[in-house]
Parts: sequence; C-alpha cells; structure tokens
Amino acid sequence: MNLSLLNSVTAFVWTEADMLDHTEYDAWLALWSPDGTYVVPIDPDAEDHANSLNYAHDDAEMRRLRAERLSGRDSVSVQPRPRTVRSVSRLRVVKEEGDRVTVRGAQDLHAFRKEDTRQFSADVTWQLLRQGDAWCIERKVVKLVNSTDVLSCVGYIF
Repeated sequence: MNLSLLNSVTAFVWTEADMLDHTEYDAWLALWSPDGTYVVPIDPDAEDHANSLNYAHDDAEMRRLRAERLSGRDSVSVQPRPRTVRSVSRLRVVKEEGDRVTVRGAQDLHAFRKEDTRQFSADVTWQLLRQGDAWCIERKVVKLVNSTDVLSCVGYIF
C-alpha cells in the first residue's frame, strides 16, 4: 500500500467535501478537468451511465449550471439554502495507472433545510488525474444507497 499516495488523495477528497459543505462552488468547479463527468446513477448496478437513467450526468457546462442554480436566489428548491455536513471515509486506492488514480470511499451526507434533516449514504468513486503536485477530478460517480427510492427535491451536490 502506497501510504503517500493514499494520504495525498485523501486530503484532496476531504478538501472537495469541505468545499461542497461550505458552498464554495467556484473552487469546487476548479477541481475538475475540463472533460470531467459527475454522475449520480439511479441504478446502482449500471456501468454505462451515458445510456442509463441518472439523477445527474454532468459535463463541465452542466456542473457550472448546477452550481449557478444552487448559488442563486431564484431557485425555489434551494431557498432557504440547505446546510450540509458530509463525512468521507474508508478511502481506498483501487487502481493506479501512470498519472490516473481511482479512489473508492463511503460518503455520509446530512442535510438540513426547513426543519427537516435528511441523510444520504453513498459509495463514491473518484477518477483523479495528477497534474504536477495537484489532483483534478476526471470522473466522480456517487452511488446512493437509496438511489432506487424516491428522492425529493435535492438542492445540493453529493
């Protein structure tokens, strides 16, 4: 096990989670490679996300639009803005090929809005690309444990 690599990707993933919890969407968008993909599939067994139903299947423009909507005051679904706290754990490097690393972990997200607290647990896979001493996200797949259940108004990024 390459502990230096694990520590590096863990710090990156924790930074991403902190940015999302503090609605630092511009900084979050800057973590992505230009052709990166953010996916939240409905079918937890789906592998071909381009040809299956998803809650999100975002390229750079859709990520930007999603962040813009969540930042704005014009969207009823995010007023008042939800407060979130997420924990990311059991990170494991599952693949390393040159400058690309695939990391898998668990995420537990708690969201509070309008006197209601919701919890979302997920298996998350990040495909990261090393750029010098930094990382960028090429692909992030969030497999919600309850993805086949009805999800009402989701006003945040997983």
